[in-house]
Amino acid sequence: MSLSIDAATREAPAIEPSRRRFLGACALGSAGALLLPTRAGAAAPATAARSQWPGYLQATVIDTLNGGPLDPQAEAEYAPLDARVLADARASGLTACNVTVSGVGSYLNDYALTMRAIAYWNGELARHADALRLVRTGADLADAKHSGRLGLIYGFQDATPFGEDLERFETFYGLGVRIYQLTYNRRNLIGDGCLEAANAGLSQFGRELIERLDAGRALIDLSHSGQRTALEAIAASRGPVTISHTGCTALVDRPRNKSDEELRLLAGRGGVAGIYLMPFLRKEGQPTAADLIRHIEHAINVCGEEHVSLGSDGIIPAIDLTPEYRKAFRAFVEERVKRGIAAPGESAEVVNFLPDLNQPDRFDRIALLLSRRGHRDARIEKILGGNFARLFTDVCG
Repeated sequence: MSLSIDAATREAPAIEPSRRRFLGACALGSAGALLLPTRAGAAAPATAARSQWPGYLQATVIDTLNGGPLDPQAEAEYAPLDARVLADARASGLTACNVTVSGVGSYLNDYALTMRAIAYWNGELARHADALRLVRTGADLADAKHSGRLGLIYGFQDATPFGEDLERFETFYGLGVRIYQLTYNRRNLIGDGCLEAANAGLSQFGRELIERLDAGRALIDLSHSGQRTALEAIAASRGPVTISHTGCTALVDRPRNKSDEELRLLAGRGGVAGIYLMPFLRKEGQPTAADLIRHIEHAINVCGEEHVSLGSDGIIPAIDLTPEYRKAFRAFVEERVKRGIAAPGESAEVVNFLPDLNQPDRFDRIALLLSRRGHRDARIEKILGGNFARLFTDVCG
């Protein structure tokens, strides 16, 4: 029998250090930033200032993988959202984001952790109904945009919460989960993650899960997957799928990035790839916005402009670099290495976002950069969220 939310909340163990708190990591300063300047290492204040790109306020803007409006300095694992982070959410201009509610990498605890995370976000949605909205369908996306609230799309970053029980899909779907990533970095019962040298692809159980997700109108996510897992899953699914947060292997050969073969097959089946703001955009050193633009443009060339989006793999608020934060981030990286889930390119010396985009309105600034590079307004609107909104609506209703 499935655990209730209350029971899962009581039984879920503490996580240390918190992945949720460090999805954004910390700024190291930005030499030669192309955008409006901010003080190096400091979080820019939230503001409802004019948009950077003229079409931004009218666009549907979706971060296809984002931790949400979390406070990176919060001491508690499930700290209540406060006025500042909600102001940052409004200043971001995001219509919606895919917020991770699953545990990752542990069949022992991930079901309970998932139920705890869903309970947390349900509570925040209830407390801040004027600022947040749960998104289950395309109509909900449209309402989030119309009402000026941040839409939260519940998503998994691993299939471990299923355990060996596909009947749990009914529970997860009923609680609002619409996006299901099949693997994290390592192998699970579904298939191989991107760190598995064997590259064994999907299991029979994985194919059964894909059938269940297709039948239930859920969106399959192939981020973190091994190459064979991705190619086989795209072929096996009856509908289009997403790779919500990735980079391009042709530019930087890291396990977390996707090959042109994977990107072409994804696009050919109608899917959408989200380019992240992560260390894997560059082989060595700290990536910047210029690296992000290179990966976006390569993805456009491979997939076509209808199949590219942005999935930051961060959080909405900007990050203040402090000695305490640097220490905690180092502990976070060390814990991931210890657990065997850290990917090549992760380092305590390279933060998990782009320093010259360390502002809540980073998507607006990305749009301006693309415009300055000569990309048409219609293309920019698609990349900001139009492509993913279409995919989400087609698959989830």
